Amino acid sequence: MNHIDIPAGYRPALDEYDTQRAIEHIKRTFQQEFSAALNLKRVSAPLFVTAASGLNDNLNGYERPVSFDVPALVADRADGTAPDCTVQVVHSLAKWKRLALKRYHFSVGNGLYTDMNAIRRDEDLDNVHSIYVDQWDWEKIITRENRNLDYLKLIVRAIVKAICATNDALHVRFPQLRTTLSPEVSFITSQELEDMYPDMTSTQRENAYLAEHKTAFIMQIGGKLRSGKPHDGRAPDYDDWALNGDLFFWHEVLGRALEISSMGIRVDAQSLDRQLTLAGCPERRDLPFHQMLLRDELPLTIGGGIGQSRLCMLMMGCAHIGEVQSSVWDAQTVHACEAAGIPLL
Repeated sequence: MNHIDIPAGYRPALDEYDTQRAIEHIKRTFQQEFSAALNLKRVSAPLFVTAASGLNDNLNGYERPVSFDVPALVADRADGTAPDCTVQVVHSLAKWKRLALKRYHFSVGNGLYTDMNAIRRDEDLDNVHSIYVDQWDWEKIITRENRNLDYLKLIVRAIVKAICATNDALHVRFPQLRTTLSPEVSFITSQELEDMYPDMTSTQRENAYLAEHKTAFIMQIGGKLRSGKPHDGRAPDYDDWALNGDLFFWHEVLGRALEISSMGIRVDAQSLDRQLTLAGCPERRDLPFHQMLLRDELPLTIGGGIGQSRLCMLMMGCAHIGEVQSSVWDAQTVHACEAAGIPLL
């Protein structure tokens, strides 16, 4: 269901041209801060992958990827049998990155990041959701000793520091922007959050907690809580559900928690096997990527995605994600924004 909420009295702080300049400044500055903090190198990434590879992100399990056939793939077979020539526009690069680290011969302590552009056709449209997704996907090789919550928290704090440094630099360039971000991260598990707010939905819990703590990382997402429901959906074959989480900042203009990043320490062979069983999708064990994981042929990693448009709308105090990205919107959203004087790119 689509939904639009225009805060009373809201007006964009920048005109259309300065908005574009600010977007460029945020993206350029953050890439420098972020890649230096985590020792990451930029690489190129695919827009689509073959369906048979198992490399696409299944997200919550119900989203339909944008698919199309490539006739040239069939022409390669001289024996007359037709291979699967279907490719899918990526939902994210969660699995592809880990394979790339192996193919590019990265070593422990080093990693990669890339611009990821995706289409999520089944996304409900609202102030912070679009069918177009743009994010920095990143992945870093770690040791088995790093597969713990203390290391996860260390990386989260480094990312928050890079975000706050970028926000400070933006204020120097555009002093009319007034967004204040807290560099102090509050860590809480999804079960602790449910225990704290047992009568609320997951989104309501996030909003209640962030209203008080301003910057927070909600950990251990994917498995069922004591209520019998997960805090949020997670594919079983990239994050270790015991070692992952979502990074939120408080968005003052919208008066709500805004998720900026989903990330985590990735599954090893044992956690992959366990999570595939819990998720009821044992058939994925036969896919090429999953076979490599089960045979311990891929490096141990930590990784995630950081929303580019989300980061821009947070720092610029925008009321709608369409102010910082070009996408398509329903008629209600277009009319409401026009009436409020909010330009959609």
